[in-house]
Amino acid sequence: MSFLFRRPALQRIYRKFIVYELRQLRSSEHTFMVLIAIGIGVLGGFGAIFFRFAIRFFQALAFGSWHYTLDYVMALPWYVKLLAPAAGGLIVGPIVYFFAREAKGHGVPEVMESIILHGGAIRPRVVLAKIAASAVCIGSGGSAGREGPIVQIGSAIGSAFGQFLRVSGSQLRTLVACGTAAGIAATFNAPIAGALFAMEIILSDFAISQFSPIVISSVSATVISRHFLGDFPAFVIPHYELVSVWEMIPYAILGVLAAFVALAFINILYKTEDLFDALVIPEWVKPVFGGLLIGAMGIIYPHIFGVGYETIDLALEGKLVWYFMLLLIVLKLLATSITIGSGGSGGIFAPSLFLGASLGGFVGAVVHLLFPAYTASAGAYALVGMGAVAAGAMHAPITSIIIIFELTNDYRIILPLMVACIISVLITTRLKKDSIYTLKLTRRGLDVFKAQEANILKAVTVGKIVNKKFETLKSEAPFSQINERVSKSSFTHLYVVDEHDHVQGIILAREVEKIRNGIEKPDDSLQAKDICIPVTYYFNVDDTLDTVIKAFGASQLDEFPAVDEHVPMKLIGTISKDDVIKAYNNEMVKRDMVSTVSGYIGSADKFKQIKMSNGQ
Repeated sequence: MSFLFRRPALQRIYRKFIVYELRQLRSSEHTFMVLIAIGIGVLGGFGAIFFRFAIRFFQALAFGSWHYTLDYVMALPWYVKLLAPAAGGLIVGPIVYFFAREAKGHGVPEVMESIILHGGAIRPRVVLAKIAASAVCIGSGGSAGREGPIVQIGSAIGSAFGQFLRVSGSQLRTLVACGTAAGIAATFNAPIAGALFAMEIILSDFAISQFSPIVISSVSATVISRHFLGDFPAFVIPHYELVSVWEMIPYAILGVLAAFVALAFINILYKTEDLFDALVIPEWVKPVFGGLLIGAMGIIYPHIFGVGYETIDLALEGKLVWYFMLLLIVLKLLATSITIGSGGSGGIFAPSLFLGASLGGFVGAVVHLLFPAYTASAGAYALVGMGAVAAGAMHAPITSIIIIFELTNDYRIILPLMVACIISVLITTRLKKDSIYTLKLTRRGLDVFKAQEANILKAVTVGKIVNKKFETLKSEAPFSQINERVSKSSFTHLYVVDEHDHVQGIILAREVEKIRNGIEKPDDSLQAKDICIPVTYYFNVDDTLDTVIKAFGASQLDEFPAVDEHVPMKLIGTISKDDVIKAYNNEMVKRDMVSTVSGYIGSADKFKQIKMSNGQ
């Protein structure tokens, strides 16, 4: 019977049946969302498991063993460590460039952008592209983490569910967040942190209506993960206790230092990205050069390869000397910036933990050396440093505190962890408005701190609404000609141009009528150039509508000229205030639909159902 469902007609009937049955559940929207969240959580859990094994597979392919350890990699020939990341870059580049550009980088900003601009709609192909690109990048030695890719993978799964079921815009955004929560929860065995990550970072909203499905999705993914991978904390924590109340002082100092490490991480990451963007070579080749640089660093210090959890464990166990941990901060910061900046694919959360563990271990070793009777071991400081740097980089103290707690299953660290995280976030938010995630959106012209209207207008260019129908007058045209054209024309704005069609001014029809009906009758000595309004605002096809709407707010005109971007001031069309408002309304409608196509399909289906019910 299975072959029947491969026939297109039967596939459509089967799909409509599923959609119909699921729509019956919408009599209770809450029940519907919870049931869908369970499905997203299950798929997100399996996606995280598959992604983890994909990384191990490419690790074995690149370095020749399924049992990847620091000791094993150190013993490898130098050329293997040099060339493995470059070979990975040679695979990652074409995947990202030719298959799905969204798979480039650390993934979380792309999910945030999809929610801000597209109502949560993400192309399903992103799932495969992100798994392949990130698994190859991390497995071959790229210095990146798992959290960014799995957030994008889980979010794409949630978005695919919503698009298939044609849910509303607000529901689709919630389902995307469900996928995010599922991915984080399954990856780190941290259901609470998964839910908080989705709400604090992805949605920036703790609305109660979204809370239940996100938590359910997170729990479902964790159940799947624990069933197949076991219920183990990500890191093994040595015995810890707060030795003295005075110990809160060095923890506070650690919070301050963590803030500056987080700021350095943000700045260097994007400076490195700018450097690679400036290289005049094909985009898909750049990850190869990045891989060569990573490989050169990893010949002597393979600690920077991959997610770096083994090195974090060494810092937590106090097995690294203080000066080496100081060196690791610099190396990991550069390695991750090069990996992501060159076009690699992977997250920044694990590198943040690595930087924090190295910083905390360094501070702890120094403090314990100076005050052995009043301070805990270096491992405790490494743990607090992990949360503090991550909190400072992400501007997310709640998520960072909870995820460190869940990664360790140790409540005793909460008090110093809270102090260090809050101090770190206070400093980073004071010195830098954007987090490591939102800065990428800001650089693209989006402002996550403003209302959605501004971001929607930033997504639409003048070229999409420019009106190619307009009326022009030569600058020497006499008033009689102007009067005749205005009387016969339906346009309210006439554009004065020179012999090369370069716009020089605008004549308003209402102003011509005032002159015509004035006390003194004008003669032909009055020319178009004498009565036109100088052009103050003009735009080319690549300008966005947010700049246009600001210009309308500062001008009395209802229309502006659109000019050629290659030929200065050559008139090619017009932009009216009504067209901008219409474009905004259209984008708002699209935002609350799964997509324009699915919206049309939905309308067509309903029309067909009406026809069928009428017996036609």
